[in-house]
Amino acid sequence: MNTATGLFVAYSVISGLTLGSIFLVYSGESIVLTFGVCALTFLGMSIYGMTTKRDLTSIGSYLFYALIGLIVAGLVNIFLKSSMLNLIISLVGVAVFIGLTAYDTQKIKQMAAQFEMNDSDTVTKVAVMGALSLYLDFVNLFLYLLRFFGRSNKD
Repeated sequence: MNTATGLFVAYSVISGLTLGSIFLVYSGESIVLTFGVCALTFLGMSIYGMTTKRDLTSIGSYLFYALIGLIVAGLVNIFLKSSMLNLIISLVGVAVFIGLTAYDTQKIKQMAAQFEMNDSDTVTKVAVMGALSLYLDFVNLFLYLLRFFGRSNKD
């Protein structure tokens, strides 16, 4: 196992442990429902990214800027505590990560076609970079969807 793979596994474990706290906030039923919706959405957009003839490169920069906007809006909303802004952030977040899932899938497909896949180091690097991109897309899509489907443990 090389360094990139080891770091990816370590990051995934730490992220998984951190995400475990959602069980303290949301009911198990709503987490399972949200996970199912997220998985189906992610699958659909990955299939779209793999099979579409449309070049998604042009939307990648827009999605990146939208992601930066989400971060800024989220930081601002920490102080404003606006439920309407939180709803807008959640809606935009779902849209951004749906788009990024298709974009990243197509990008991984293009990288795999571009590089010499006989070299095991190259294959590993492309696989780890792709896995990290898609992992982040899935986790963030799940968290934004959880804002809609999640029911508190207190309900």
